[in-house]
Amino acid sequence: MKKKVLSILLAATFTVSMFAGCGNSNTTAKDDNAAKTEDTADDAAEEETKDDAATEDTASDGDFNITVNLASEPMTMDPALNSSVDGGIMALHLFEGLMKWEDSGEAANGSDGTADSGKLVPGQAESYEKTENEDGTVTYTFKLRDGIKWSDGKDVTAGDFEYSWKRLVNPETAADYNYMLDGVVNATEIMAGEKDPDELAAKALDDKTFEVTLVNDLNYFEELCAFPAMMPVRQDIIEANGDQWTFDPSTYISNGPYKLTEWTHNSQIVMAKDENYYDYENLGPDTLTFKLMDDTNAMLSGFKSGELDYIQEAPQAELPNLIASGDMKIVDYLGTYYVCFQTQKAPFDDPRVRKAFSLAIDRTYIVNQVTQSGQVEAGGFVPSGVYDADGAEGDDFRTVGGDYYKPTDADYEANCDEARQLLADAGYPNGEGFPVVEYLYNTSDAHKAVAEALQFMWEEELGVKVTLNNQEWAAFLQTRKDGDYSISRNGWIADYNDPISFLDMWMTGGGNNDAQYANDDYDALIKQAKTTTDNAERMDLLHQAEDKLIGEDSVLAPLYFYTQKYMLADGIEGMYYCPLGYFFFGYTHQA
Repeated sequence: MKKKVLSILLAATFTVSMFAGCGNSNTTAKDDNAAKTEDTADDAAEEETKDDAATEDTASDGDFNITVNLASEPMTMDPALNSSVDGGIMALHLFEGLMKWEDSGEAANGSDGTADSGKLVPGQAESYEKTENEDGTVTYTFKLRDGIKWSDGKDVTAGDFEYSWKRLVNPETAADYNYMLDGVVNATEIMAGEKDPDELAAKALDDKTFEVTLVNDLNYFEELCAFPAMMPVRQDIIEANGDQWTFDPSTYISNGPYKLTEWTHNSQIVMAKDENYYDYENLGPDTLTFKLMDDTNAMLSGFKSGELDYIQEAPQAELPNLIASGDMKIVDYLGTYYVCFQTQKAPFDDPRVRKAFSLAIDRTYIVNQVTQSGQVEAGGFVPSGVYDADGAEGDDFRTVGGDYYKPTDADYEANCDEARQLLADAGYPNGEGFPVVEYLYNTSDAHKAVAEALQFMWEEELGVKVTLNNQEWAAFLQTRKDGDYSISRNGWIADYNDPISFLDMWMTGGGNNDAQYANDDYDALIKQAKTTTDNAERMDLLHQAEDKLIGEDSVLAPLYFYTQKYMLADGIEGMYYCPLGYFFFGYTHQA
């Protein structure tokens, strides 16, 4: 009965979305992450006029221009402060780290030849050496390329990297991703306010040599060096302009293959090839235009009309046909879509309540009937495909760790029985006395459909009342970050292929710890995992951490493991992709 009623409910939702033009957001939390704002009708009309003129201006500068849509307005264009995948994609075209992702020449799984896989290679660094020291620390020495420059023509130096990395760990910067450098000597103490940022063991030996000393060996450190938060920014620009440096192309100085030429807020971001980039001659499009849209109907219409060359979303009702026809590609994605509980706020300060809500989710129904894009039910938080102790040659972390509950439909009724008992044990038999709680999600017909399915399941199986609160992206991110919610949609995409990318964010006080989770034992496991040199022991500690996070405390309710969708216009070749969610357009060309 439940599924029949729910099917009718969702069908009605999809019908409305087809005609009402419901908004769409990025599916990553980095979540799943991109800034969503809506214009008034008058504002939109005004911006459309500006867009047309701007597009004509940029298009006239060259013969090949690409227009893509990832999401709407980014929350920030500062690479150190960005926490979204869409913002990261933009940053990877505007900036370049010591390492970078390059086209491997091999087709990405599921791309049908429209996108190659990316491989990690030196970027601004020409080469590097790794030295294991007698005290157990590890030193990386990077030699920068000759002739690398900022978009204003000034030389990029090792001092720029030193400034940027020290800025990232400085508590005054308040970067959500500062913990990604906690493997660098003195970083943890700096972030705790116990040492000065100048004591970070990341320093310029001269203009061409950048030295970093790690507490111990990190098998994913090279990947970190390609991550947006670790990219260089200009000290003189930031000190002269403060937080405003990103808003004006004249002060938005970057060191990547493209430079910012226009940011029409809530409309588009335009980038042009940077003539100062060392590989300028091999770049493809003269301009990259990122349309800032969150209406999936407009996205698909724009793609069909040729206005957009690339999109990642389409109306939910259209997805099955688009996937079946091969127009919508599905590629690998290291990420998890999940429900996040505010663990410091009643009634979700009780792990029994959190587990009950998690068990009452029919994950098979959601992936088969709601999302319909090849996602896999999640029995844990760290997704399939993330390495365990034996790396790419052995079983992945999820296979080794197993499931914390039976996620498939066959065990759903048993899960619900356990959920009802847990809720009764917590003092709410059959949902009696349970307060009305709110589920928070961001603008998207897909997120709305999942929210309505969850709302129905929780009411039907637990007897509780859940209301829904839809917010535009930027407001949603801030609300969730502030902990001003009870239950929220969330998602996380790996920053690098290692389980700690999913687990260290939940340490007490972490910048991405939206659950406000605090557990000293959990913190101790993560800290120990970060300092051990034995990889098998390290992975065992990380499994213990996930045991506590999901198995004992039920901080999160994982729903499914992501897949990445996209559509690319015919006649465009040379796009490549990394399963961390990054698409690269700078070397595309016309067939």
